[in-house]
Amino acid sequence: MHKRGIVYRDLKLDNILLDRSGHVKIADFGMCKYRVTDELKTSTFCGTPEYIAPEIICGKKYNQSVDWWSFGVLLYEMLIGQSPFNGGDEEEVFWSTCNEAAYYPRFISKEAKDILSKLLEKKPQKRLGMPNCSSGDICDQPFFRTVNWEKIEHQELEPPFKPKVKSPSDSSNFDNFFTMEKAVLTPVDLQILMSMDQLQFKNFSYTNLRMID
Repeated sequence: MHKRGIVYRDLKLDNILLDRSGHVKIADFGMCKYRVTDELKTSTFCGTPEYIAPEIICGKKYNQSVDWWSFGVLLYEMLIGQSPFNGGDEEEVFWSTCNEAAYYPRFISKEAKDILSKLLEKKPQKRLGMPNCSSGDICDQPFFRTVNWEKIEHQELEPPFKPKVKSPSDSSNFDNFFTMEKAVLTPVDLQILMSMDQLQFKNFSYTNLRMID
């Protein structure tokens, strides 16, 4: 995504899913921004509070650096079981994110501490994952020394966990809080719909033929 100029802006545990084979998938691309580079940055304030990078909070222009920060928060949560920056409300979380250093318990390995501290670097240009980071490519970090990235990319490794799925439409692995919600469609004014060019949807799996001459 980054190589294609896309910044994701919503990396968090909620958006990391497993397919029926156990391979990792990223979901919910609603906050993506296209055509973002080192020269052409964006400044929209968006994201999930606990995962928002300091540069977004401070109102600065940013690029893919914010995704590497979110990845650092995500990895911290997976390794330690809590968020690196806490607070009673959003303002306290934002203050902690911008001003406090993350705490690293003794039980994590030095490789884990090393990569977390590089990802949670408050200066985006020095953050791990960015071209100017002196620590090199993220795939070459000691924490990932046993990972065969090429095999992972081609799904040639056996996933350590496979979700129990009865059918392609099985939703038993999702929280009932979401699956019990009623589907509500926002009604669209027919006149507005009729004024739109529907030909651009012609090759979609569903097309309302009544809207196409």
